[in-house]
Amino acid sequence: MEIASVAVIGGGTMGAGIAALAAAAGCRVLLLDRDEDAVTRAMARVARESPGRHGEGGDIATGTFDDLDRIAGYDWICEAVIEHLETKRDLFARLEAARSDGSVISTNTSGIPLQAIVAGLGPRLARDVVVTHFFNPVKAMKLMELVAGEHTRAEAVAAMAAFASAKLGKGVVHAKDTVNFIANRIGCFWMLSGLHKARLARHRGGLAMERIDALMAAPVGLPATGLYGLIDLIGLDVMAFVARNLAANLPAGDAGHAFTAFPPEEQAMLERGQLGRKAGGGFYRVTKGADGSRAKETFDLESGAWREAVKPALGERHATASALLVAQDAEGAFARDLMGGTLAYAAGLVPEISDDIVNIDRAMRWGFAWRQGPFELLDALGPATVAAAWEAEGRPLPALLRHAAAAGGFYRAGGREQLAPDGSWQAVPPVAAAAP
Repeated sequence: MEIASVAVIGGGTMGAGIAALAAAAGCRVLLLDRDEDAVTRAMARVARESPGRHGEGGDIATGTFDDLDRIAGYDWICEAVIEHLETKRDLFARLEAARSDGSVISTNTSGIPLQAIVAGLGPRLARDVVVTHFFNPVKAMKLMELVAGEHTRAEAVAAMAAFASAKLGKGVVHAKDTVNFIANRIGCFWMLSGLHKARLARHRGGLAMERIDALMAAPVGLPATGLYGLIDLIGLDVMAFVARNLAANLPAGDAGHAFTAFPPEEQAMLERGQLGRKAGGGFYRVTKGADGSRAKETFDLESGAWREAVKPALGERHATASALLVAQDAEGAFARDLMGGTLAYAAGLVPEISDDIVNIDRAMRWGFAWRQGPFELLDALGPATVAAAWEAEGRPLPALLRHAAAAGGFYRAGGREQLAPDGSWQAVPPVAAAAP
């Protein structure tokens, strides 16, 4: 089975990005949105994604949701409408009636379980449906999480994986049909738990917000935005939506339930519309002086007022993960609390969200720009050392960490073999040639 034509349903940021990428890869593309005005806005987004290529419609055919019958004959139908279960279900029922036999149909949901979307819509759909979760911006972000349903045929999964890697240049990660899949399950746990643990670090350890962000950046192999800066980029409203979805869908007893409500300071910011960069400021903002100069300001969560941002200096004791995570000070305590909690959470999710650790490591590197995935970082720190430290702190040890401590690591043979949930060793599947 080969994919050469793509019908994208929904021309928002994600849909337009997927359409532009597929057209740039030489595919025949159809982009449908709810009405003509929405189509015009969608094509403007496409033009921004691929300047000079699609500005006048180019090689992308367009239409409205009244034209769903036009999806017949397309190899891949990609639904990319709003994150609302009933909206997606209603649309899938219409798409199922219009698509050709054997076409692959997918949802670009970032967190709604596939089984909830397709339940009761028939065996024909169940055989051909997958989740294709792209990350925003589509053109730049490497990761695409691919999720099969209980009855999805292997040929559909293989065709989608081959197309996304070879034609679209994505790093394909195979995830299970669980809430928020892999990258967002772990990354959002890190962010939401981080707001609570950073609050403790500010109140008990006296750490400034800028210092917290500096610690949660280069020293632990995370992007320079840190914690507060990343949430500013995403938006507090988006994080609130994610938190509600997690609260409704996380399994009972999951550690993430403790962090699905914002701390009071962030809740107040949300309620007054102080959402982040898109709202002119969140935790940080940039102001422009009369002379054209620009200055960065921090919204001090303790005082509730804006102040001049400071750039903290980190010494050798806090410059690397191996040093920071054993530092006997407020910085070390915070890093152990947040990063230790996140690594333990990730280790406890195998095999719930993925059958192997390499898909989790790749998801965090490609989707959240972590320098090392959770298990790669644990290997760098030493699983036996980490296990001993966690036991001394009274922290429960995931079974997989116990296996790794006994085996000497999560990977061996130069990274060609990975530790399986049962303690055996498995070959690491190769990365597609298009994925670095």
